[in-house]
Amino acid sequence: MSETRRKLTTIFSADVQDYTRLMGADEEGTLAMLKRYRDAMSRLIALHGGRVINTWGDGLIADFPSVVEAVRAAVDVQNELAGMNATRPADGRMLFRIGINLGDVIVEGDDLYGDGVNIAARLQASAAAGGIVISNTVYDQVRNKVAVGFDFLGPLVVKNVTEPVPSYAVRIGEDIKSAPQPEAATNRPKAPAVTNWSLGAKARKMFGLLALLSALLVVVNLLSWRGVFWAAWPLLAFAVLTAMIWVRNQNRIDRGIAALGVAGLGMVAINLLSWHGIFWAIWPVLGLAAAAGVRWVMRN
Repeated sequence: MSETRRKLTTIFSADVQDYTRLMGADEEGTLAMLKRYRDAMSRLIALHGGRVINTWGDGLIADFPSVVEAVRAAVDVQNELAGMNATRPADGRMLFRIGINLGDVIVEGDDLYGDGVNIAARLQASAAAGGIVISNTVYDQVRNKVAVGFDFLGPLVVKNVTEPVPSYAVRIGEDIKSAPQPEAATNRPKAPAVTNWSLGAKARKMFGLLALLSALLVVVNLLSWRGVFWAAWPLLAFAVLTAMIWVRNQNRIDRGIAALGVAGLGMVAINLLSWHGIFWAIWPVLGLAAAAGVRWVMRN
């Protein structure tokens, strides 16, 4: 008999919108598509430190030790699945709804039970097709740490849970904003939003520190001037680091491709700063461009 215990965890619940209609139109094709999409979802969940607990029908349950990584995984899932859907006709797209909740659950073997799981499932059911809805316990942990916007949907009534659960829709792009909104969103006041290009508090502090160090290096270089602007090298390193932090904190474009682009620009800058009449950076830049192209093709 499996040991029963409790733990605090982040529950990720997902299912397919209009799954019955898709099965009725093309049963074998829908099953094959569901496998591909769920494989992509499982890969991204594992990449963010999560664990798939169960799959049944068109649904999936996972848990994460980190609330922030759970939301980042959900955003990456919806972005990747949107790319996979882009080439399909509108009535043949497989759109997942995702709900995320942070709560205390009962653990028995590899399964989770309790209100924490039920709330995640209810949040998922209230999400728009291709959207994400989170509970207030999740929102409190991620609102300044994930580069997405949030729309307050109001209290959500959950069966067998005494108090309604305040919920938020995660705004991850124009497609999500233009998607049909859940009924609970009608005439609800909106919470202050964090834009898709916004940065977390830690990133802003790091940017401020790098800017201060850059200014200090320039001042030291000028005060000890000997005809050489040696501060250009640490400034270049700071610029690359700043760009990488920005890439890590945004979701509008593929972070891997953006990081390769930053590395390529860094190579070109090094070549120009150490110019001896040869543009050698073209070769590493060509390699980085090829890697970015492969990544783009594999995503789409």
